[in-house]
Amino acid sequence: MRIVQLLPELNEGGVERGVAELGRELVKKGHESIVISAGGKLVAQIEAEGGRHIAMDMASKNPFSVPLRMYRLRKLLAQLRPDVIHARSRVPAWLAYWANRTLHIPFVTTVHGFNSVSPYSAIMTRGDRVICVSGAIKTYIQDHYHTSEEKISVIPRGIDLEKFDPHRLDEHFIQSFRAQYALEGKFVVSTVGRITQLKDMETFIRAVALLKESHPNITGLIVGGVREDKRAYLERLEVLIKTLDIEREIVFAGSQTRVAEIYALSDVVVSSSKKPESFGRSVAEAIAMNTPVVATGHGGVLDIVREGENGYFYDVGDSDALARSIIEAKSLSFDGYGYVASHFSLGQMVNKTLEVYHAVV
Repeated sequence: MRIVQLLPELNEGGVERGVAELGRELVKKGHESIVISAGGKLVAQIEAEGGRHIAMDMASKNPFSVPLRMYRLRKLLAQLRPDVIHARSRVPAWLAYWANRTLHIPFVTTVHGFNSVSPYSAIMTRGDRVICVSGAIKTYIQDHYHTSEEKISVIPRGIDLEKFDPHRLDEHFIQSFRAQYALEGKFVVSTVGRITQLKDMETFIRAVALLKESHPNITGLIVGGVREDKRAYLERLEVLIKTLDIEREIVFAGSQTRVAEIYALSDVVVSSSKKPESFGRSVAEAIAMNTPVVATGHGGVLDIVREGENGYFYDVGDSDALARSIIEAKSLSFDGYGYVASHFSLGQMVNKTLEVYHAVV
């Protein structure tokens, strides 16, 4: 089959990585993978892995440019004649929907997040088949758009088990990282992700402060970059840390590429998002590394964490409950790699997506 995926751009992000990974696996299976976007960092990777990228403005929300972009897309699709068009975001979905009116190519959409409820967002439910990345997303679109059960397929984002394999760790990196941040012999509780208000770092920090007395060897490891417009938030976190007298217990490690190793060296990973995650990829990745997770109990993580087996849930903002759950999670032992391989692997995502493609074709 010839598959065309459309998204705004190809810079870093969960959707972008998912598009690139799916394209790579489609090529391995003998299909033709084409991605149309405004471009970005992942273009070179897509082309190196056997896919094709076509640059086109799929990102602009300027309504005055829509007719010309729609015309260009229709002309391109008529030339490509793909078996399936797969839209991964709202602007590309609208452009494809109108461009495809006379072409009648099977049209698939993926709902990646809890988009604002509006006619603009409704386009993501107009595919011939609609993929949802979690049960929470499925419930959301059914509640707000009354999308029929027959159209929906729940396909969680796939975890690349070659990258997240506890038997393929870079031990040299782990040793260097531990030495760099003085983590040897510490009880390491980590949170991974960009530093923003939505990640509720305050509750994480307060939980570490609560555990300091009973676990004096605790270290709260915060891994993630800070955008320039979030610098003021970081400064507020630093003031809170100083006020709580835990400057030695909190480590900011910045943005890191070897996150599998960081999950593996952690005793517990915390996902403290205020806003429901559409899936919770970082949670599944941490569990794949056999590290227990404590997460806020909403959104897509409800599909991933099994309380008392591989982690626990707590309510948003409840630092006392988070502290208690961290201690409980520390003692859990489980085969996280096997669990993720059975339920959330990249291979399963690809196979289920191909089933959707075959169904519409």
